[in-house]
Amino acid sequence: MAKLRPIKVSIFTVLVISALVSMSECAKKPASVARKEDIPFIKCQVCEKLAAQLHHQVEKKRAEIQPKKISEYQIIEITENVCNLKKAEADWILLIDIVEQGDKLQLVEQESEGQCNSECKTIERACQEVLGYSDTDVAEYLYKSKPDIGSFVNYLCKDLSTVCSIKPPPVPKDRTPGEVFVPKSSKEAEMEKILKSMEGMPGAPGMKMYSRDDLMNMKNFGGEDGEEEDDDDDEAQFPSKLGKALRDKESTKSDLKQKITHGIVKTKDTLKKHANKVSNWLRQRWRGLKKAASKKSTKAGKAEL
Repeated sequence: MAKLRPIKVSIFTVLVISALVSMSECAKKPASVARKEDIPFIKCQVCEKLAAQLHHQVEKKRAEIQPKKISEYQIIEITENVCNLKKAEADWILLIDIVEQGDKLQLVEQESEGQCNSECKTIERACQEVLGYSDTDVAEYLYKSKPDIGSFVNYLCKDLSTVCSIKPPPVPKDRTPGEVFVPKSSKEAEMEKILKSMEGMPGAPGMKMYSRDDLMNMKNFGGEDGEEEDDDDDEAQFPSKLGKALRDKESTKSDLKQKITHGIVKTKDTLKKHANKVSNWLRQRWRGLKKAASKKSTKAGKAEL
């Protein structure tokens, strides 16, 4: 029986693998894309929901940091992320289903987050088109004016973007229906939140979600007998390698210390030489001035006689 190897994976990796292996049984699905043709029918509704979300998230942040005042930068951070599904600020999009009702498309909010397919991507794209490059203007308005929700909806959807100033066109009768809203499991929703919160953290770059088959097919996943022997050799050599690394580190520190000391001594000698030169020059200059003053006083005394 092969001896157990010490655990070398990070805590993050253990958490992700243990959670995802139990919950992801299906293979990866192809990435969904936004249905651009649906955007004109939902743009006003998306703007209204976007305005409500921005107002809610800013007020929530304001309450979280009390008694400190919320900064304009913190509001800009919210406006920059609220239409980006990779960020937690855009999780509100995952709660919305696009439902066809007669010649209209309605945004219907669900109780739990759903799988992000083409409808999810369509709402994200509409949100980005509404906000455009005005995220900093919107943040400034929220920061300075502190509007109520009604005033902010009018500002964003009628004054700034005008997307709600005109009635949306009727939906074509031959429109291809969208996919059915599929709620996520609680484990999956929680795991995605963890991954989003870990994005950009040192030691956890580019974390992704994998199915069980993906994990089992990964190179070296599960281990082989020959690989275990190689790992055992590596483990046996680990103390000597660590010692060498530490000695190299100490040697580097010593060299750096010597260089710094040498530089300080050299600088000190240079400054001392310059100080001596300046001192000598001042002495000579002072003697010259004294001689000149003495000659003038002697000539003045002879003239009086």
